[in-house]
Amino acid sequence: MQPVTIHYWAGAKAAARVAAETVEADTVQAALEAVSRRRGDPHYDRVVRASALLVDGVTAHPDDLVRTLEGPTEVEVLPPFAGGSTHVHVR
Repeated sequence: MQPVTIHYWAGAKAAARVAAETVEADTVQAALEAVSRRRGDPHYDRVVRASALLVDGVTAHPDDLVRTLEGPTEVEVLPPFAGGSTHVHVR
């Protein structure tokens, strides 16, 4: 398990009610699922599913979310902005 720090921006920060949090997980997907279970908040889940994700500063693709982590990882949750779109959806 690796530390995964999740940073929230704009509407994601409001939905999470924190700017950042750290969890231990083997994949980014597992980290996001752990945070979702802990919260139990459907609004938070909708915001994260609609958001673009950056993993260590790089746009995440679906395969990136299930790749085994080899060290501490930073995830940025960027909700859609006016005129924007998302490319990665969290299951």
